[in-house]
Amino acid sequence: MGKGDKRTKRGKIVNGTFGKFRPRKQRNVESLKEQSTIKEEK
Repeated sequence: MGKGDKRTKRGKIVNGTFGKFRPRKQRNVESLKEQSTIKEEK
């Protein structure tokens, strides 16, 4: 239940991995639409 435990959030942070306890941040659909409109304007 510490830094060496692969099943905990702290262990995932130490290992640099992702999973159930430390999911990756999902990108917001609205922000993706804004980025595409900015690129088209340039």
